Amino acid sequence: MDLGLTGKRALVLASSRGLGLGVAEAIAAEGCDVMITGRDGARLEAAANAINGRGAGKARHVVSDLSDKATPALLEESVAREFGQLDILVNNTGGPPPGAMSEADLSVVHRQFEIMVLSVMDVTARFLPGMRERGWGRVLTIASSGVIQPIPNLGLSNALRASLAGWSKSMANETAQDGVTFNMLLPGRIETDRLKQLDAANAKRTGRSLDAVADAARAQIPVGRYGEVEEFAAVAAFLVSARASYINGSMIRCDGGAIKSV
Repeated sequence: MDLGLTGKRALVLASSRGLGLGVAEAIAAEGCDVMITGRDGARLEAAANAINGRGAGKARHVVSDLSDKATPALLEESVAREFGQLDILVNNTGGPPPGAMSEADLSVVHRQFEIMVLSVMDVTARFLPGMRERGWGRVLTIASSGVIQPIPNLGLSNALRASLAGWSKSMANETAQDGVTFNMLLPGRIETDRLKQLDAANAKRTGRSLDAVADAARAQIPVGRYGEVEEFAAVAAFLVSARASYINGSMIRCDGGAIKSV
């Protein structure tokens, strides 16, 4: 299937590794030019070189930190310089510290809200007018399965990512007639460095071995294993494609069936 991504231009946030990099690689393989972002310049350069070495879409990179309030403007300037305009925005952020919501420090909640929610809204607001004017755009926000089924000991993540769900749905309703879709992609337990960190934190908190924690987690997933980044990225590539024009305002699960609700 031709996804209709050849010649499109995309910005993928937090994409020097993990899910963000996987998505950037997947859409670049379909002919989309991508700008990848992150805090580690050497890692970004290596990732961009790898994408460019495969042909198809080309990669640019910009060192940026979503905790810096100047970053949205920096990204806007970088896209204008490198691409001229943007067709696809993939919102992705790191996760907050694990812990119980009832024990969260309000100063940490406030700071993480700025990084995980306000920065996403700000970046989106800078590129949305151009998408609407041209009559085509895709905004995909990567969140977490905790939006639907709260994850134990990830209270802050559950709360903040859920706020993006309301925002994304509202935006989907407001921009659909202009040819711009808003969707969310909810990963379950995908094999990334972040997942390894969470498993390690769980092992420390419960006093169990890391293997025991991982085995117990896999046992709760109907497919019996953690997901692969490439599997997740393939779903993302479709959702930002021309072929997904009638998918709007949706939350798509990529979790191996782990979420228990219908």
